[in-house]
Amino acid sequence: MTIDDFLNYLRYERNYSERTVQSYGEDLRAFESYFKNSMDHALSWESVDSDVIRDWMEHMMDKGNNASSINRRLSALRSFYRFALARKLVDADPAHGVTGPKKSKVLPQFLRESELDVLLDRELSDADDYINVRARTIIMMFYATGMRLSELVGLDETMIDFTTCQLKVTGKRNKQRIVPFGEELKEELLHYINMRNARFPEPQAEALFLTDKGLPMNSNQVRYEVKKHLSKVSTLKKRTPHVLRHTFATAMLNHDAGLESVKKLLGHESLTTTEIYTHTTFEQLKRVYEKAHPRA
Repeated sequence: MTIDDFLNYLRYERNYSERTVQSYGEDLRAFESYFKNSMDHALSWESVDSDVIRDWMEHMMDKGNNASSINRRLSALRSFYRFALARKLVDADPAHGVTGPKKSKVLPQFLRESELDVLLDRELSDADDYINVRARTIIMMFYATGMRLSELVGLDETMIDFTTCQLKVTGKRNKQRIVPFGEELKEELLHYINMRNARFPEPQAEALFLTDKGLPMNSNQVRYEVKKHLSKVSTLKKRTPHVLRHTFATAMLNHDAGLESVKKLLGHESLTTTEIYTHTTFEQLKRVYEKAHPRA
């Protein structure tokens, strides 16, 4: 039984890309090198058992490999042994039932409220040209509603009810939800729309946000505008519309909004998805505690 037989199966029967095939090969040869250089030099692909695989995983963790890379290599090993078992090249699959390490939860990045205050109330507060008024409105939309980038790009004026201060947002899988907004965003939207209509009396599209040539803004253009302006107040590695969505959720929870309410506003299907923000606010609470308590 050779690794090359399996790689050719992936290449010619499963039509995997050459890059994927090479990755599988590297992972399997790394395991082969491990068990051949172990204390039991008599080990082979046929005699390896689940304990050897677990030892290999521990070895990788000791060397500083993260959970993602270990799970990827374990996945390659599982595929290899399923292939070998189906062709009766081995009597048992030692990888079956071996579980990989759990991935650590990556907490969402968010801006501090003070940073948004500086951006909106100082950096962009005196904006009187179309480009900067549009940028300020876009950033306020993300921060005040928590909507996704695709949802903002898909907005048109008919989705906004200025009487009730509500937005009709079309989210994932075309699911619609109603999102409220406040007086500040209402004034900003009306100001932007008036400026846009004066600039483009006969717009070529119904989109809410238009480029300086009157065309609907696309996702990349909105992403660029957000990054450019967030860079003025934040040193976060990520300065994207999604960071503003995280900032909205974090701010809501920090100001006593219920988790279920935030879930509905964000358009999450599961409360579990929203719960990650409770970890974020708790981490913030811990930092406040450690800084403030005399015996922390």
